[in-house]
Amino acid sequence: MSEYMSLDGVVQAPGGPQEDTSGDFRHGGWSIPFFDPDTMGPVLGEIAERGEALLQGRRTYQVSSAAWPNRAGDPFADWINGVQKYVVSDSLSEQDLTWNPAAIVRGADLVAKVSELRGKPGGYVYVYGSLSVVRALFSAMLVDELILMIEPITLGGGKTLFPTDGQARRFELASAATSSTGVQVCRYRPAG
Repeated sequence: MSEYMSLDGVVQAPGGPQEDTSGDFRHGGWSIPFFDPDTMGPVLGEIAERGEALLQGRRTYQVSSAAWPNRAGDPFADWINGVQKYVVSDSLSEQDLTWNPAAIVRGADLVAKVSELRGKPGGYVYVYGSLSVVRALFSAMLVDELILMIEPITLGGGKTLFPTDGQARRFELASAATSSTGVQVCRYRPAG
């Protein structure tokens, strides 16, 4: 999974003003000025090369399905438009899924479905955004790699990434790179 994160730990609405305004969040799109294609682009390219499925929550799927279908011509856009998408939602129906290929995964089935996908040979199951899904995967210890793009901005509040369940989870830093815009691209893997 990958997430854009502010220095104060906020991951809410990095991509646009209307992406997620819940809780009166007014900084949507905060991540855009910090994108560095030379440092961050290869990370996304690797995801496209190795990813065989995309797992998203309802809101992330709806935002992405409005943005990505009209883009093409780079490896990530071509990958994301063609990859099998699994949408975690208890409110959407199969008919609501217009950005295909896509299938519904009900919340109660999330851990079983991800365990099933992880058991298949092949590439990655990729997650971005989708905070409820990410927290559930952390709680179930189903995170193999976490890519944080820590950006040089504080937002003073908003949704954060990690579960607040009192559990300690150790990670090892696998790599780190600094972009020309000051973003720290850090790859973490679970430790022991």
